[in-house]
Amino acid sequence: MGRSESAQLVLASASPRRKELLQQIGVPFTVAPVDLDETPLPEESAAAYVERLALAKARACFAQLQEKKKVLGSDTTVHMDGKILGKPETEAESVEMLMQLSGQWHQVLTAIALVDGEQSQTCVVTTDVEFVTLTPEQCRAYWQTGEPRDKAGSYGIQGLGAVFVRQIRGSYSAVVGLPLAETAALLDNAGIQIWQ
Repeated sequence: MGRSESAQLVLASASPRRKELLQQIGVPFTVAPVDLDETPLPEESAAAYVERLALAKARACFAQLQEKKKVLGSDTTVHMDGKILGKPETEAESVEMLMQLSGQWHQVLTAIALVDGEQSQTCVVTTDVEFVTLTPEQCRAYWQTGEPRDKAGSYGIQGLGAVFVRQIRGSYSAVVGLPLAETAALLDNAGIQIWQ
């Protein structure tokens, strides 16, 4: 967890990856995850979806705080061929997602939202990712590692799933779950220093 002394910031996420990324840029913070329905709305674009969820997480967390602080919410999704690929619930769903991504380019969208009372700022970052060609056997073996279970698109670029990624165009940290350049800019705009 981030250092809590004099932390002006609360991270509205239970993601260990987001915690590590925020720690990486030296921001003191505390963690207060919220649980929301993450079902996309009918006809909702991937960008609108992640922005809505990041803002909803930050607002829900802010509403629960005893001591009012700034709250950072974030959400990541994988988008391909007009479809939002969420977190798989079964091995079959995981294999199906990974085989869709196999040998193809897809987009990873991560939204960040900073809420301070009635004030809010949001940003959506899109990164293009190309996969190597996969076999169903590789996908099943990957599912058995446990890693895909809580990952949008059924893979983690920072973990074992890194071997599936041929190349990326854009922000690596956004694919992991928190675009650091954009997060630092949002925090700076709100008067929160990095590298503390």
